Amino acid sequence: MTWAQINLLHSIFVAEHFYFTVDSQLTPNVDRLASGGVKLTQHIAAAPLCTPSRTAFMTGRYAIRSGMVSTGRVQVLLFLGGSGGLPPTETTFAKRLQQQGYTTGLVGKWHLGVNCKHRGDHCHHPNQHGFSYFYGLPFTLFNDCLPGEGSDVLVDLQQTLQNLTMLLGVGFITIVSVIFLSFYLLSTAVWYVPFNFLSTWNCIIMRNQEVIEQPMTLETLPQRLVFNSFLLLFRNVDRPFLLVFSLAHVHTPMFKTPQFAGKSRHGAYGDNVEEMDWMIGKITETVDSLGIANNTLMYFTSDHGGHLEDGNLKTGQKGGWNGIYKGGKAMGGWEGGIRVPGIFRWPGRLTAGKVVDEPTSLMDLYPTLKYLAKDTQPDRQSDGYNLMPLLEGKVARSEHDFMFHYCGTYLNAVRWHPPGDSVFKVHFFTPNFFPPGAGGCYDIKICLCHGEYVTYHNPPLLYDLFHDPAESHPLTPDTEPRYAEILEQTAKAMERTAGQSIEIQLAWDKILWRPWLQPCCGTFPFCGCKENSTDTYEKKLEQTASVY
Repeated sequence: MTWAQINLLHSIFVAEHFYFTVDSQLTPNVDRLASGGVKLTQHIAAAPLCTPSRTAFMTGRYAIRSGMVSTGRVQVLLFLGGSGGLPPTETTFAKRLQQQGYTTGLVGKWHLGVNCKHRGDHCHHPNQHGFSYFYGLPFTLFNDCLPGEGSDVLVDLQQTLQNLTMLLGVGFITIVSVIFLSFYLLSTAVWYVPFNFLSTWNCIIMRNQEVIEQPMTLETLPQRLVFNSFLLLFRNVDRPFLLVFSLAHVHTPMFKTPQFAGKSRHGAYGDNVEEMDWMIGKITETVDSLGIANNTLMYFTSDHGGHLEDGNLKTGQKGGWNGIYKGGKAMGGWEGGIRVPGIFRWPGRLTAGKVVDEPTSLMDLYPTLKYLAKDTQPDRQSDGYNLMPLLEGKVARSEHDFMFHYCGTYLNAVRWHPPGDSVFKVHFFTPNFFPPGAGGCYDIKICLCHGEYVTYHNPPLLYDLFHDPAESHPLTPDTEPRYAEILEQTAKAMERTAGQSIEIQLAWDKILWRPWLQPCCGTFPFCGCKENSTDTYEKKLEQTASVY
């Protein structure tokens, strides 16, 4: 059997704030996946936030190479009606496999843009980036998607614009004029229309390039994602396929479904983790029952660490927990925001229970899939490496001598793995935690990468992750004999870092809402529809399984 006939089932269960819990009752299916495959203990995301991390993951290159980074406060796409996104000139692993004859599908979250110049051009859409089939969220989950959770999109700007409008309203009462009235109505529209209808604009479901639900109903979302994943599996049992299953779990807000609400001993977060584990179990069981496990590569990971600042006294911690690792989501190079789960399962090819402690990256998936698909066609520069020799035990050492950790456009830290056990990490700047001594930016709820929000270090902070994975004890010339050499080697490596060669996609002029770019079900601005479904998804799953 040639590699082109091998099904590569790439299941990306993007549980964005997921952690491996010591309570095995929460995640029996994830635990089973790990015990039956190879576990990577130093698996690193290329960025601590979803949009740049997913960019690097899909392309095998640091996000700065494609401009999917920011110089300021906004480090992810905020509006589905913006023009920023993964450039059409970029290449994803899905596109490479599609060219090799694979059926490719993405079910779940995308968050890499949709339109460029007008509604319907779909220049950033998954269909344009190698996915033959797409079902799911072209955007992501924000608080605005769940009634009662408030908003988390530029809340301070919303308040400023609202206050300005109120002042103009007072002025209008005092100075009655047509010109002033027009200016007042315009200023009201500027903030009210984009921000007060965010659930309609951002929280939608698409099937390929058609909006089929706007706004989306979260209570049935997990079952629908599983069902659409099943369809791709069942229809391609005898053909090579790629399935990227990108969950909305366990991103905030923590929405409830009848099957799992209140079932966990760990509150809403535990409920979401258990539901995520159930979804993983359904996909794994289906692969096994179809008899394709031995020629199916399964991969489990996350795009970044937990969001530590997301929580309150009433609901508790909503954004996850990063164990011993310092920092979390949006905190640059701190380990808690970029060290993520990594599991590869391939019965008959990969040794069950094997553990790899070497540095590996989400960017490694791209060259790994190219190798397995026997894709030898010319390609642009990659920042990842083929993992198969490491996973199969043919080599003991990762090819990643250096890794670069970006925060927006800024090089935040460098990781160096010289011969031996040590893995050194140099931090050039770190986010300013508040209150002082806390483990996050609790004043602004998410750390930033620039200006007054960071502290630069000269000399840089230096840690040995092998002996100090929690990054608690900075090394000095007195405690580390190789101190000068480490700084010298990382400085030389920085000369080879990824350069930004195209325009920034997360600049203000590209991320703000434009009505003519807004995906819409119906006639804009009266967008709204619900996905047709006469049967429950549990029944549809049973019917689909029985047919195939």
